[in-house]
Amino acid sequence: MPIWVDADACPVPIREILCRAAIRWQVQTTFIANHVISLPPSPYIRRRQVPQGFDVADNEIMDQMHQGDLVITQDIPLAAEAIEKGADVFNPRGQAFTNENIRQRLAMRNFMEEMRNAGQVTGGPSAFSQGDRKEFADQLDRWLQRNIKRS
Repeated sequence: MPIWVDADACPVPIREILCRAAIRWQVQTTFIANHVISLPPSPYIRRRQVPQGFDVADNEIMDQMHQGDLVITQDIPLAAEAIEKGADVFNPRGQAFTNENIRQRLAMRNFMEEMRNAGQVTGGPSAFSQGDRKEFADQLDRWLQRNIKRS
C-alpha cells in the first residue's frame, strides 16, 4: 500500500516526516509535483515531476493510486476523488478526510471560495505549527501501524 503525496504545497517538515517513515517502514512513497523538490536518496522514495497546469499533479495521483493507498493532500476535491476510489486521505496537518466528512469539507471550501471572490474573506489558514507537525506524524504512524507489515 503505497503513499502518494501531492507535493506542490506540502510543507517541508511534512516531506521530511514522510521520507523518514518511508525508509523506516520500507513503504513506497511517491512525491508528485510540478516543480523540482529535494528528497533524500532511497529505494522507497520516488519523485515524479509533472508539467505545469491545472490539476496535472492531481490527475497523475488519481491515475496511479489504488484502493487502500494513502494520499496526502490539502486539495479537497482531490481528497474527495481519492476517497471515492478507496484511498485513505489526510492533509499535512494530520486531519483525515473520510466518507463521513468530505461533503461538508467540499461545501465549506466552496463557500469560502465564494466569500473570498466577493471580498468578504481575505485571510487564509493559520500558520503551520509544531502541533500540526505532531498531529500529522501521529496520524501517519497510526496509519502505518494499521496498514504496513514490517519486513
